[in-house]
Amino acid sequence: MEGEISNFVFVSATILSSLCYCYTVDKIFPKGILRLLAIIPVACLFIYLPLNLTTIHLGGTSSFFIAWLGSFKLLLFAFNKGPLSSSESIPLSRFIPLACLPIKFQQAPSPQESTKKGQRSPLNYVIKIVLLVLCIRVYSYKDSIQQNIIWFFYCLHIYFMLELVLAMVAGLARGLIGVELEPHFDEPYLATSLQDFWGRRWNLMVSNILRPTVYEPVRSISSSLIGKKWRALPAVVATFLVSGIMHELVFYNIGRLKPTGEVTCFFLLHGVSLVIEIAAKRALKGKIWIPGIISGPLTLAFVIYTSFWLFLPPFLRGRADWKGCTESLAFIEFVKHQRLISPNDLTCPLLG
Repeated sequence: MEGEISNFVFVSATILSSLCYCYTVDKIFPKGILRLLAIIPVACLFIYLPLNLTTIHLGGTSSFFIAWLGSFKLLLFAFNKGPLSSSESIPLSRFIPLACLPIKFQQAPSPQESTKKGQRSPLNYVIKIVLLVLCIRVYSYKDSIQQNIIWFFYCLHIYFMLELVLAMVAGLARGLIGVELEPHFDEPYLATSLQDFWGRRWNLMVSNILRPTVYEPVRSISSSLIGKKWRALPAVVATFLVSGIMHELVFYNIGRLKPTGEVTCFFLLHGVSLVIEIAAKRALKGKIWIPGIISGPLTLAFVIYTSFWLFLPPFLRGRADWKGCTESLAFIEFVKHQRLISPNDLTCPLLG
């Protein structure tokens, strides 16, 4: 644990100094190729740095925050795009958290949008915390429960953990920076189609980064090749392909196992399925309408089934659940030996 914390301090210091350099680059080079050439080494460094961290909590998180989102934000910054760019100069105190945390300043919304996309209520988070605890309790009986049922609870666990962790990070950033931030999820279990699920409800920070880095450039290129009507289709597939590759990187940092391509196939399958859905909608032009009460469950069933097939196996193969619990216990022991808290106060919720 001591070695991991030392590595984390080194990685954090390197990230901080690199972002200070990038902030200075903005003052020296105009947007475009020159700034891109100055920033590319930092983006490559951001992909490498999480490899120095071997725990799920630090390595997996930094892989998502820094290797993926952080490096993509810097690439957009080279062309004055993305959350790091603004019509007004962003102070360094805001530039750093914007670059290394999965946050984005919320634009001034209309009253209707404020109601729809406002921050979740405290009760909403309390309910999800309770459901997360129930999921963890179910694992105590996994030897007597059918595997697919346990995997369904794993899906719920991943969703609740992602939303709660990202909400806590956003809450901390909101307190430090003092601005409203865009939400990361919009109740994905209410999705009525794959387009609704991936584009409007699931992990919106990733969607907001992939859109300008992958989707829009590929759509622009495709426009001259296949016309404006269908240009979005190859852009969708390319976006999901890049998402799959970056998920492979995150999974590698979690399990340190050779990538099998299953995660990439999962996202490619959803990309192709979404293309079929979009093409069908355009071809039918509203002649056939499926009510949400039917399309919603079908969408979630497809997401869950394909997760069982291609997403969860490589995740569990890396023993992510066991490592997460072991790391939590190791951290508790580390804190206990540092005499920061009383040993009598230590409990592990995962052990019931």
